[in-house]
Amino acid sequence: MFKAIKSFPETRLRRLRKDDWSRRMVRQNNLTVNDLVYPIFVTEEQNGTKIESMPGIERIPEKRILKEIEEIELMGIPAVAIFPVISKEKKTALGEESFNSNGLIQRIVREIKRKEFNIGIITDVALDPYTNHGQDGILEDNGTIDNDGTLEVLTKQALSHAEAGADVIAPSDMMDGRIGVIRTELEKKGFKNTKILAYSAKYASSFYGPFRDAVGSKSSLAGGSKEQYQMDPSNSDEAIHEVFLDIQEGADMVMIKPGIPYLDIIYRIKQEFQIPTFAYQVSGEYSMLKGAIDKGWLPKKAINESLIAIKRSGADGILTYFAKEIAQDLR
Repeated sequence: MFKAIKSFPETRLRRLRKDDWSRRMVRQNNLTVNDLVYPIFVTEEQNGTKIESMPGIERIPEKRILKEIEEIELMGIPAVAIFPVISKEKKTALGEESFNSNGLIQRIVREIKRKEFNIGIITDVALDPYTNHGQDGILEDNGTIDNDGTLEVLTKQALSHAEAGADVIAPSDMMDGRIGVIRTELEKKGFKNTKILAYSAKYASSFYGPFRDAVGSKSSLAGGSKEQYQMDPSNSDEAIHEVFLDIQEGADMVMIKPGIPYLDIIYRIKQEFQIPTFAYQVSGEYSMLKGAIDKGWLPKKAINESLIAIKRSGADGILTYFAKEIAQDLR
């Protein structure tokens, strides 16, 4: 098609770049508040605590959660993803606290839903905040993860979230078959409208450190690896296979994690499946950008550029710790 286009000087692509109004008029991708999901760390402690490795982000105390949700709703952010910070005493090898009907996440979800906020509640389904070894699944004696045994606990956890009123269940553990067993159990128990956002292509990334600081799993993991179940960063075809299986098992939406280092994966998934596709701009991405901006090494608009890049690659929504800041700017 390019054979018919005239060359310089008849064609000057800079004409449309000259003015702000014309740049806005022909802009191909726009970031809106509807693209944002805000991740929240909630703690059982009485007071909020700062997360040193994530400047500007804190663990929100349970008593402040309603105020936090109200503030986010007023910004127009459509959904939040809630992650628990529980005490060491409640962490066990099997992560039983994860499906405690009166556990932190279950209590918080019920409290939020009673207030009838116009905001979606996404809950994480994985065992790492609840295990004393920091892994996302149950450990066997030889140190490997018991995939099928873990599915039983994950299903109990997911069901307890649905019973509390969660709108979206988000399994982030990367166990084989977990979307199918969770979807089957939700249907069986009458939660046919509970959505599943599957972390389908979650890579064994080096960018998760600050998150593990935030939920307290880093010390439990003690240098251990999650490479036996999270994806190898070198692989892309495998991501297609993972997403295909999760869709077949009943996922309503899929997630790629991290974001910026995996734009090619987001693009391939969206092109291949045309399913609602989300990306997680993870804690390490946030901390790098935030740290450089705070030091004056990067301008603040680098945040917007990073999110536009994720949107341009094909993401329908982005989980980002910058959501509140960007929502204010967009308003």
